[in-house]
Amino acid sequence: MGPTTFNGLPIHPLLVHFVAVLVPISALLLLLAVCWPAARRRIGIVSPLVALVTLILVPLTTHAGEWLEHRTPRDPLVQIHAELGDQLIYWSAGVFLVALGWWAIHHPRFQAWRAGRGGPTGGNATRIVATGLAVVAVALAVGSMVQVYRIGESGAAAVWGDSTAADSPVAQ
Repeated sequence: MGPTTFNGLPIHPLLVHFVAVLVPISALLLLLAVCWPAARRRIGIVSPLVALVTLILVPLTTHAGEWLEHRTPRDPLVQIHAELGDQLIYWSAGVFLVALGWWAIHHPRFQAWRAGRGGPTGGNATRIVATGLAVVAVALAVGSMVQVYRIGESGAAAVWGDSTAADSPVAQ
C-alpha cells in the first residue's frame, strides 16, 4: 500500500505526527467554516483539501502501523492502539465529505447553478439542510479529535508502558 520504512527505520512514528496534527487542523477548519461565515469565505477550498490530505495519510499510517505490529511481540496495548487506529479512517472520511459538501453548497457556482435551475436559493428547506449538515460537521469534528487523542494515548501507553520520561535513554 505504501512505504513502511524510511532509511531502514519504521515510518509509522513519523506518519503518526502528521496525522496527529492534520486531524485536529481538518476538524478546526471545518468548525470555523461551519460556525463563522466570514471564515468560510476566507478558508474556501482549504478545508476540504486539508481534510483530503488527512484522509490519504490515515490509511498509509495504519498500514505502516500494521507492518510494525507484525514485527513486534504481541501486546494487548498495541492491539488496542491498532483497533482504535483502524477506526480513524471513518472519522477522516466523514470530515472530508462534510467539508467538501459544506464548501460546495456555499460556492457561488453551485448557488448560481441552483438558481438557474429554478431551485431554492434560500428558505426553510435550504436552512434545514444546512443546519443538519452543520450538526453533523460539529459531531464529526469533535469525534475525530477525541479519536485521535484516544489513539495517541493508547499508542503512548503501548510504547512507554509502565516507564516514565525519566526512564528514557534520552533522560540518562
